[in-house]
Amino acid sequence: MIATSTFGLESIVAEEIKALGYSDLKVENGKVTFTADEKAICRANLWLRTADRIRLKVGEFKAATFDQLFEQTKALPWPDLLPEDAEFPVDGKSVHSTLFSISDCQAIVKKAVVESMKKRYRTGWFKENGPLYRIEVSLLKDKATLTIDTSGPGLHKRGYRSGGSEAPLRETLAAALVIIARWKPDITLIDPFCGSGTIPIEAALMGQNIAPGMEREFASEAWPTIPRECWHEARRETHERADYNRELDISGTDIDARAINTARKNAARAGVEQAIHFQERSLSELSSKKKYGKIICNPPYGERLSELKEVEKLYKEMGKLFKKLDTWSFYVLTAHENFESLFGKKASKRRKLYHGNIKVHYYQYYGPRPPRR
Repeated sequence: MIATSTFGLESIVAEEIKALGYSDLKVENGKVTFTADEKAICRANLWLRTADRIRLKVGEFKAATFDQLFEQTKALPWPDLLPEDAEFPVDGKSVHSTLFSISDCQAIVKKAVVESMKKRYRTGWFKENGPLYRIEVSLLKDKATLTIDTSGPGLHKRGYRSGGSEAPLRETLAAALVIIARWKPDITLIDPFCGSGTIPIEAALMGQNIAPGMEREFASEAWPTIPRECWHEARRETHERADYNRELDISGTDIDARAINTARKNAARAGVEQAIHFQERSLSELSSKKKYGKIICNPPYGERLSELKEVEKLYKEMGKLFKKLDTWSFYVLTAHENFESLFGKKASKRRKLYHGNIKVHYYQYYGPRPPRR
C-alpha cells in the first residue's frame, strides 16, 4: 500500500502507520509505502490523520515505450482485484519520463486493463456500472507505478467542515501541526487565529482518540474484494478506542464573529463541541491563567501586497503579546520569510511545509519543560 502525503509530512505519516502496528515501511518524497493485509486498507483510511489518501499498489516496472507500458500493465493481476462490473477510470502523471503524454498513457493503461479483464470474464464489453476502482499510472524517470485509490475523496475531507475562512487550512495539515508540536491531551492549547476552527478541532479529535475518518465513507467500502466484516471490525475499533469523556483545555479565538460561528458548527459536526471553547476575541486580549501551555496557530500571511504591512504589524504585536506567556511554547505557520525578525525572536526550530501550493515554514518556540507531576 501507499499512503500519499504533502511534501514535508512523510515522516509524520510514517509514524502514524507504525502506531497502527505496521512496520514494513519505505519513506519517499510525497509517499510512504508499506506492506499489510486487507484490514489495513480499512484501518489506514479510518485512522491516518496526516495522509492524503491510501492507494493499493498493483505493480511497478520500467516503461520507456508505449509497448512496454501496455504489455507489463496487461500482465498485472487486474481480474483478481476488479469485479466484472467495476468502474475503472484511469488518471495519470508523468515526471522526467520518456512517455510524457499523460492522455496517451491513460488510454494505453485502460486498454491493457480491459485486455487483461477479457481473459477472465470472457466478454468484449464492460458496463462499468459497479463499484469505483480509480486507477493511477504514475511515471517517474521511466518507472511506472500502477495503483488503485482506496479512499475516494481525499482523507482531509473528514466531513465536519461546511464553510471556512478565506484560505482554510487542510485538516491533514492542521493535524500535522498539532502532532509536530507534541501536544498532549493534558496540555492547554490556544489558537488565537482559529478561523473555522480546524486546528482546535483536529486537536480535540486527537485528544479524545476519535478516528478522523469515523463519520465518512470510502471508495473501497463498496469493493467485494474486501469482506464486509473487515470494515465492520475496523469501524467497531474506532468506537471502542474513542474516549468521548476525556476533558480537554482547548480554546479557539478569532476577531471575526462569523468565523467563530462557523467553528462552533464545525466542532458540533465533528462531535467535539464540548471539548473546545470558541470565543470572538482580538489578539490583544490573549491571556491565560495557566502557567504552561501551547499556542498553535496559522495567522494571515499577507499574500497580497496591500495586506503585507498590516500582517507585518500583526507579527510584531504577536511577539510582544506572546512574550507575556513566557513559560509557554509557540508554534506558528506562515509564508513570510522575515517572520522571526518581525516576531523579535529566533525560533528554536523551523520546518518547511506546503499549504496548498504555498511554501510555508512552521516556526517552533520551545518554552521551559513543565515540572513532572
